[in-house]
Amino acid sequence: MRILFVGNSFTARNNLPGLIASLAAARGIAIEHKLISAGGASLRQHLNAGKALTELATGNYDTVVLQEQSTLPVKNPTRMHENIRDFHTAITEVGARTALYMTWSRKNQPQAPFTTAYATIAAELKATLVPAGLIWEHFQAAHPTPSLHDADDSHPALAGSYLTACVFLISLLQEDPTGIDIAVKGLPGQTAAVLRRSAWTISELIAGV
Repeated sequence: MRILFVGNSFTARNNLPGLIASLAAARGIAIEHKLISAGGASLRQHLNAGKALTELATGNYDTVVLQEQSTLPVKNPTRMHENIRDFHTAITEVGARTALYMTWSRKNQPQAPFTTAYATIAAELKATLVPAGLIWEHFQAAHPTPSLHDADDSHPALAGSYLTACVFLISLLQEDPTGIDIAVKGLPGQTAAVLRRSAWTISELIAGV
């Protein structure tokens, strides 16, 4: 599978695409990936810059993962939806599928506006929804540790990126991360196991809601 990621530090931090590829490889699935990222960038900024559209036009990708600027879903969901629609048009023109990477709220802030903003546009466009933020919400309600947020209470800690990678494995590839035992530098094996199991269990739970 060939995946183009378009976003900012919420995708780049801890090499999220690499974590996803590593998990997929453990399930016998090869992923080639490219990241187009700019610090704090919105999808509109990526559209205007043109680099992502130029890369997309090569036709080299099966899936394009879109990550909106981390506060726009709350501040201006209408603008967010416009950005995603414009990207989606370009994505479908080259025969790729759109995947929407739902991010999370700041620590101790409500997740609901993010969930609604992403789920609404995903349903409209019939895009694949990767509900990382929703999984984070459920995980944090049951597990006081490890912290998913980094010290700034916004960006992902390694545990948060790893949990997110597990959600991608489930949502994009329909694969169960439970039982995958590949060491991740800086992440204790027992913690990684809890994150993998939780990603699968919570995904099953919310799918039945």
